[in-house]
Amino acid sequence: MEMNGGNGTRVAFVGSECYPFVKTGGLGDVMYALPRALVREGSEVRVILPLYACISQKYKDQMTWKGSFMMDLTRDGGRFFVGIMELTMNGVIYDFIENREFFDWGNPYTGLWEDIPKYCFFSKAALAALNYLDWVPDIVHCHDWQAALTPVYLRTQFAPTPVGSARSVLTIHNLRFQGICGIEHLKHWSGLPAELFNYDVFLNGDHEANMFKGGLTYADRVTTVSETYAGEIQTDFYGEGLNSHLSYHRAKLSGIVNGIDVEQWNSSADSMLPAPYGREDVLARKAENKLALQRRLGLQEDPGRFMVGLISRLTDQKGLDLVNAVFDRIVEDGTQAVVLGTGDPRYEGAFRRCEEAYRGQVSACIMYDESLSHLIYAGADALLVPSLFEPCGLTQLIAMRYGTVPIVRETGGLKDTVAPFRPESGDGNGFTFDHYRADLLLDAVCRARDVYYNRRDQWNGIILRDMEKDVSWTHSASQYLALYQELKAL
Repeated sequence: MEMNGGNGTRVAFVGSECYPFVKTGGLGDVMYALPRALVREGSEVRVILPLYACISQKYKDQMTWKGSFMMDLTRDGGRFFVGIMELTMNGVIYDFIENREFFDWGNPYTGLWEDIPKYCFFSKAALAALNYLDWVPDIVHCHDWQAALTPVYLRTQFAPTPVGSARSVLTIHNLRFQGICGIEHLKHWSGLPAELFNYDVFLNGDHEANMFKGGLTYADRVTTVSETYAGEIQTDFYGEGLNSHLSYHRAKLSGIVNGIDVEQWNSSADSMLPAPYGREDVLARKAENKLALQRRLGLQEDPGRFMVGLISRLTDQKGLDLVNAVFDRIVEDGTQAVVLGTGDPRYEGAFRRCEEAYRGQVSACIMYDESLSHLIYAGADALLVPSLFEPCGLTQLIAMRYGTVPIVRETGGLKDTVAPFRPESGDGNGFTFDHYRADLLLDAVCRARDVYYNRRDQWNGIILRDMEKDVSWTHSASQYLALYQELKAL
């Protein structure tokens, strides 16, 4: 099939989750928003996903049956059913791979031993489905370890087929998760040739195989979700054991920062807010939302009180050990703190104890609550994101969109999107700290609080700059399109 030219680039996205069908983290947001942005730029986009049992029936009712076939998979010649269900939303075609043996039980991620076979099957079935549908993409854009075998299959078993003409991109959203398992386990379930199980492709030490490593080797291009993270993962500290491998392949590695869906996150049209607002009335209306938030959570009602929010998975990655170490100092002058999230029981318990110790000043909401997250973004004055590492981060982008000032550690996408406030010039759009230390986090909070109380004109300037910042997918989509065009020319 002839390659498409210009903006008519055909792109097949392959990934394990996508909002609104199934989402556990930022990957689901990217798989939703980037295809929509590419369609607006004139691309043809298909998103290929597993048909998990947990997908809402309301979406399943909108799907149409496209057909089925049997596919060879395992080393011993095992064949598996592949069904294809399809729906179209906002110009994006979504193809769902059906196989009840793999996808009809549990949550998307159930345990690595079970997930390895599941995503071996999915990575291969995605390409087989494209051939079955007679839709040959210019680019197959794969995401994280769950789709990392797709570039390998593309260059090996599918090379002589129509889809074999496509180029591949593999995006690293979080390198911590790599699909590591026993060598024989991956050999059996992938059905890939034994010669690929060497140190250049799959071997991870003498006794393990690494799916992500193989995908990084075979992909035509590798991207991460921020420029800084692309550099960080080539170092021992951030490389999660793959830093040397990534350095070897650095010529094809680049970073493109994520955006957010500015229709979903729009303070002026947010039905979940008691007082929607835009840049022209943010200063007055944020105070109304803060009062509503204080009332909802039983905090002392005072719109002039400095309030920090924390919306996060409660895990070590998110820098919560730093927050816990200085929490008493953060709130010692009456600063209010609101925490929303679930995760490690150690952190859930710690924040509950903080709420108990500071009744009326601290609220620990150990849950997932979409409407409350919107209200925190709108009502808080600042948002804490003190991560140990952060490939991109979306919360700081949403906060800026809502005029809430980010306080972040200078790592990954946080460093790329938040410029430190400089009091002498008055520029910058947030407060930052560099080394991973609790005292430096506290210093950043204190600096923000000082500007909030004592230099309100400068604080208001930060709010307005944040709301003016383009955090949409428009620029990022254009960078991906340029990458796709480069690959098509090879």
